[in-house]
Amino acid sequence: MTINPLLDRVVLKVEEAEEKTKSGIILSTAAQEKPQFATVVAVGPGGVVDGNEVKMYVKVGDKVIASKYAGTDVKLDGEEFTIVRQSDILATVE
Repeated sequence: MTINPLLDRVVLKVEEAEEKTKSGIILSTAAQEKPQFATVVAVGPGGVVDGNEVKMYVKVGDKVIASKYAGTDVKLDGEEFTIVRQSDILATVE
């Protein structure tokens, strides 16, 4: 199966959460923060959203920083993805 986002949606593969602090303390699952770094897996076509024309600026393979609590988490074929609006992406990382 593949995920094909609609309009201004972007599918992200989020990096794994840090399990240890820099000093070596192991964090419980509840204490781990949701990572903000992700890789773009799929991009919607853009179009008219809420009466405004939306141009897509990210492309598949881009490394991005997304808002911490944005989007919808989905699990497909054992992999976890997050679907966000392009406006929830804060920056690209080179």
